[in-house]
Amino acid sequence: MREDHWSEGAARVIARHGFREPSFELAAEAYSDAVGGSLSGSSVRRVTQGFGKRLAQQKQQEADQVMAAGPLDERPDARRVALKDPIQGVGNVSSDGTMVLIRGEGWKETKLTVFSEVEVLEPDSEKRRQGQREGKREQDNVVRLSRHSYYASLCDADMFAPYQYVEGLRRGFDLLERASSVNDGAPWIERITRMNFSHATQIVDWSHGTGRLWGVANVIYGEGQAEGAAWVERRKDELWTGQVSQVMAELDRLDLTQSTIDEVRQTPGYFHTNQKRMQYDEFRAAGYPMGSGTVESGARNVVQPRKRRPGRGWEHDNAQAMLAGLGELHSGRFEWAWQQVYHPGASSPPQF
Repeated sequence: MREDHWSEGAARVIARHGFREPSFELAAEAYSDAVGGSLSGSSVRRVTQGFGKRLAQQKQQEADQVMAAGPLDERPDARRVALKDPIQGVGNVSSDGTMVLIRGEGWKETKLTVFSEVEVLEPDSEKRRQGQREGKREQDNVVRLSRHSYYASLCDADMFAPYQYVEGLRRGFDLLERASSVNDGAPWIERITRMNFSHATQIVDWSHGTGRLWGVANVIYGEGQAEGAAWVERRKDELWTGQVSQVMAELDRLDLTQSTIDEVRQTPGYFHTNQKRMQYDEFRAAGYPMGSGTVESGARNVVQPRKRRPGRGWEHDNAQAMLAGLGELHSGRFEWAWQQVYHPGASSPPQF
């Protein structure tokens, strides 16, 4: 029996509901419906956040460990983080930020990273044919990303970097011969990912790049104008076939320096800065993904449903605790994480 008088098995189930349901009160109802008895939302909160805080502390220790100077006799191939569900073949990492209301601090950015396994679908695959039907352009390779794992935290980019590194080591991302990192072009993402995993091919998300083109067309030709749409389609064709320099030349020709819209004025520089990360013909041939939908989906489905509830927001430490647990829950590692926190030396999960 635990100090809070819950059995180990009951506490684990309560915490799972506490992370999965939209609120602690609904989690209490779900637990009572499943196992019977009465349970308050405050009890769910204590059990859930208690586990989450221990988990967050453990992750802090892991981050400190991987960044610490090693002993002189440490082997070059020594792993400071044990492998868990390692990625096979080709991997991808994508990162982004989403806003969460923190009590006393206002809206703060939660940074999120997602590691995935990349699969090139076979020509006769129904999933591949579906992807080709839904796309406007025929893809040489249609890829599918799966076996995702997530980590999220309230911190700045430099503090986030070690956590991204830990999760990548856990998935064996550093061991992969072929890896990609698809993101929206934000400098902080490119910087920390290149520092942690320099072997990953950096790619700017296709929709973010083409979205910039639509912003320019709407200013130059007016929103909804056929001439603007035709201009965008020509630029997209150039991007698709690796002619980034032609796109940059067209943008330079428009002289957008006088635009009052920051994103439009900065678009030529965006393409010049990211030219090497926009070689989409090469990326497709290599079987790499071109979209960062995994991390955008992660923000919508892992973080926001639980963290953007109506009210005054979250206490900072409680928010970190919830984010730690949500990452493990949605990575399919909740039972494993529970054991790592409460029974780190056990060879197999305790039976209850």
